[in-house]
Amino acid sequence: MEERKQIIMDYFDAWIRNDASKLNFYFNSKTRYSECYGPEYHGIEQILRWFSDWHIKGKVIEWQIKEIINDANNFVVEWYFQCEYEGNIAGFDGVSIIIFNDKSEIISVKEFQSKSDHTYPYE
Repeated sequence: MEERKQIIMDYFDAWIRNDASKLNFYFNSKTRYSECYGPEYHGIEQILRWFSDWHIKGKVIEWQIKEIINDANNFVVEWYFQCEYEGNIAGFDGVSIIIFNDKSEIISVKEFQSKSDHTYPYE
């Protein structure tokens, strides 16, 4: 469990540092990665291409993990993400459902996003 939490934290940090050097160890050829706004990537080759292409136009400013919850091979990660992309700075809250195989490789990631600005209508 601790090894897998560390993999998740290292993966998030790889985006901040723009360092794809360990992604081959985190994902495998059958991994499915679904971004929160629609695109889906199949396998490590597509994940590496997306990582590289994204960093041509963008820079991750912050990807803060708020909480990690797990049950066996399944992890739910609550986070806040902020980036500069094509000159625009934006941020949002999100949740990732991350599933590992028995080799501690990530085989599935499904991201969901939420607005980070919240209102409190009854306060």
